[in-house]
Amino acid sequence: MKVRACIRKVVSMRLTKYRIIVIFFIVLSQAVFGFIFVLRKMDFLEHKVKPTIPAPDRDINQVFCTFQSLSKEKSLEERLLLDSIAWPETPVLLDPLSLEQTSDPAHSKFIILPGRGGGRWHVGDQLEIMIKMYDFQGRPKKSGGDVVLTQLHNLKLGAGVAGQVVDHLNGSYSAVFSLLWEGSAQVEVTLVHPSEAVTVLRRLTSEQPDRVYFQSLFRSGSLSETTTCNVCLRPTQQPLCNYTDLRTGEPWFCYKPKNLNCDARISHSMGGFNQNLKAEEEKLFQSGVNMKVSIQASGPANVTVLPKKKGKPEVKSSSVKSGPSGYYYQGAWRALGGTMVNQFNTSSAINQCLKGKKVHLYGDSTIRQWFEHLNAALPDLKEFNLHSPKQVGPFMALDYANNILVTYRCHGPPLRFGNVPATELRYIANELDGLTGGSNTVVVIGIWSHFSTFPMELYIQRLQSIRRAVVRLLVRAPGTLVVIRTANLKALTLYETLTNSDWYSLQRDKVLRAVFKGLNVHLVDAWEMSLAHHLPHSLHPQPPIIKNMIDVLLSYICPQKGG
Repeated sequence: MKVRACIRKVVSMRLTKYRIIVIFFIVLSQAVFGFIFVLRKMDFLEHKVKPTIPAPDRDINQVFCTFQSLSKEKSLEERLLLDSIAWPETPVLLDPLSLEQTSDPAHSKFIILPGRGGGRWHVGDQLEIMIKMYDFQGRPKKSGGDVVLTQLHNLKLGAGVAGQVVDHLNGSYSAVFSLLWEGSAQVEVTLVHPSEAVTVLRRLTSEQPDRVYFQSLFRSGSLSETTTCNVCLRPTQQPLCNYTDLRTGEPWFCYKPKNLNCDARISHSMGGFNQNLKAEEEKLFQSGVNMKVSIQASGPANVTVLPKKKGKPEVKSSSVKSGPSGYYYQGAWRALGGTMVNQFNTSSAINQCLKGKKVHLYGDSTIRQWFEHLNAALPDLKEFNLHSPKQVGPFMALDYANNILVTYRCHGPPLRFGNVPATELRYIANELDGLTGGSNTVVVIGIWSHFSTFPMELYIQRLQSIRRAVVRLLVRAPGTLVVIRTANLKALTLYETLTNSDWYSLQRDKVLRAVFKGLNVHLVDAWEMSLAHHLPHSLHPQPPIIKNMIDVLLSYICPQKGG
């Protein structure tokens, strides 16, 4: 019995020993697994680019364009912004489309209303007009939604101001002008798009957000491949390279090359444009017929403005859209409220204003115009040869004697430039986070045109990201001057309309203003500055308009005492 007890004791001790060994190896294996997991996680964080598993085939009509999930607060803001730009619905179009039932500027008319003065107007008064839309058969329209622009001008005086249009949703529109100069004032009304064309533009964005597409070149040694890239890529069996920015969450994808990995991306470029317009829909986008065509007056189209009555207050703009932000007189832009706009007509005046300043310009080619203007206006500002592509940048110019630095960098994708090195694809928010800022720093931001064909949610989220970076910059360096350039009008061909219509720009202009409202930033109202000027609309405004924009910028940098 004692022998059996001893044997059982020995066996029990050995089993305990083996259990300890087994438990030890289990714990060790879990630790190793955890360590490998951490390493993989670190590898993911260190290498931002990883191919994703291809999504299964889905119905082509199913939404394939998704964005980062938002917090409850950001989601609410997005909803409010989308509601604020809601456009009147157009009655269902006939199939096939009948041009005869759409808005026709040739049949449409406007009339100047007599106003309180019984047909006599003074400086400081408001002039109101009524616009009535008719179709091609001369029948009055019963719904709203047309894109209408109005302007008051006097070419001899170099004067002009934009009108504020109200859609009454029944085929009629009213517009109000502030009367700001003595003498003749000519009313001009333009139909940019009939409401039926807006319906098509909305459909294109909803159904084909990828109709403008991009490409990237991948290269390793002698092997190179080019694939399609976009914010939204239709699901295929081909894996994706995910270039979503880890800091901002900005989405960007490319189809993965067959024989190269995602880290081999060399460049970004505009790929092309799929028109995807039904043949009968082209009728809605005809230059000289129903796209950016003047509407004539029923009666006089001009009034004579008498001197201001004694005791009448000056015209002011209490907010951006309650009235005009400014007007032209003798070719110079005059602000209504806020900072007084001074004229910087000599290089010495510009030099004196920018002395000791760093001016950082971020955005698209309309911001690049500002860099080019300053570079040409200041003889002592010498541009460094960074061997950058002419369209793309980055650019840098320095006036060593006056301690002036001016830089330009394009915003991140979507970007319709010809060929951008992948290393130069930078998001504005990340660039702002890299600035020290301070009273010697000026930041200018202009971002709108390249987002026209994409869902508004993408643009809103980009602006929100930039706004957060602006807030961080102003917190750590309150003296930094931040200036936002708004969208502007442009000449419209069929291609320009489908990719960059004034309606697309108008919607983004409204969102841009709303996102930055309430921040300590300044606006350069490129929309009204291009609308109120007598020069033809252009994606890249002509030099006289750019000069006025630069005068506004410099007036923010160097405000006149008491202004």
